[in-house]
Amino acid sequence: MPRWGKTLRSLSTLLVLMAACAVLAGASSATLLLEEPYGKLGFFTATGHAAVYLSGVCAETPLVLRPCAPGEMGAVISRYDGVGGYDWVAIPLIPYLYAVERSEDIPLFVDSKMVGFLRDQYRRKHLEAVAPDLIGGGTPGGNWYELVGSAYDRAAYAFEIETSAAQDEAFVRVYNQAANRSHFHLSYRNCADFAKDVINFYYPKALHRSVVADAGITTPKQMAKTLVKFSEHHPDLEFSHYAIPQVPGSPARSTAVHGVVESFFKAKKYIVPSVVVSPAFAGCVAAVYVGTGAGHFDPARKALVYNANRDLEPPVGPEDRRSYEIELNHLAAAELSLTSNAHLEKNLVRMMNNAAPGFDSEGRPVLRLRIGEEAFNVGVASGNIFAANSSGHFAQQILEARLHEELRRGSPPKVSESDVERDWSLLQKALNTSDTDVNARSAHQTGTQLRWTQSGNRP
Repeated sequence: MPRWGKTLRSLSTLLVLMAACAVLAGASSATLLLEEPYGKLGFFTATGHAAVYLSGVCAETPLVLRPCAPGEMGAVISRYDGVGGYDWVAIPLIPYLYAVERSEDIPLFVDSKMVGFLRDQYRRKHLEAVAPDLIGGGTPGGNWYELVGSAYDRAAYAFEIETSAAQDEAFVRVYNQAANRSHFHLSYRNCADFAKDVINFYYPKALHRSVVADAGITTPKQMAKTLVKFSEHHPDLEFSHYAIPQVPGSPARSTAVHGVVESFFKAKKYIVPSVVVSPAFAGCVAAVYVGTGAGHFDPARKALVYNANRDLEPPVGPEDRRSYEIELNHLAAAELSLTSNAHLEKNLVRMMNNAAPGFDSEGRPVLRLRIGEEAFNVGVASGNIFAANSSGHFAQQILEARLHEELRRGSPPKVSESDVERDWSLLQKALNTSDTDVNARSAHQTGTQLRWTQSGNRP
């Protein structure tokens, strides 16, 4: 009997574990991505962009959906204007954020040349159906670049709510069968309208626009605000909230996201002339802003920090951030590094601009640098920054610039404690790397380990 009892207990435990695994396997989520504005468009309107990440829905192609297999991460689906005439395009999560297919290939620091190269290489491999080559093999224009590498341009806030496998299957069936042709309109059929329709497919009437605060236009911030309220009224549905930091680099940092009235009220280029020309109109704008609480919703409040290589974590605290910043400055001075972060970044960007982006033999991003008569190759991702043919000095500059950006004050949260510890450890390793030994190995191995792809050419 004791032996049988032990066997029964083992079988019971196994059944419980199998049931738990089945529940976990069936769990999925829909995540509203509230993305900050950037560039020229961000100067004129600060409403940003909205997309939806579905963890249980994958992209068979950018235009065909399917339920995800175990271990797959899902896809981001969104509406853009002028992308092949399609209403929506689906991109796997990691490529959508970073224009690479593996998390270990995400560059630690980027410039516009590296970003453009990674996007174009991904387009040539996966997006010919929506953004084909020009005659002669050139890179097309248009907004296709927004499909991949979003985190190079801007930070984003994610609002995740629990869904089910049955809901995912219904979504795939309906969206695959419906016509996928663009009728984009900025006022009533924009990216936020699409995100609203997707979330409302899972949970009808969960999201709605604000006729007063946004003048009837559906905005990304309003969608996030209403999803938070919906989650508060449905505590049985697991909800999480996190920030996706913009990748450190030379591209300009994105700016805070606003609604329509909030954007007008907080922009001096709009509100100041209005006060002069029509004080009554400016007063109405102020009354709507205050009365609707348009500026009260802060998407960064209590947000965890996303990193593709770990679970969600809280951002580094202000005291710890300041301590790391002081220690980084002391370390830079002790190593006779550059005198300021601005000088450091300017010099690094100049070096990167004079380099040619490419891939190593394992498909990881690299730069080909030339110093005097000698050319050597250096890795720029965590997976190859210390490859045998890399430069310890260049790695040091990348990691210093990355840490300075991560530790900079401001919103959204940029880094967690473990992120800083990891990058600090990499910097220490870079400081201990002998450039003489590395360059000697590089001279021997150049041309045998790496394959190079110039921007605009196929690998």
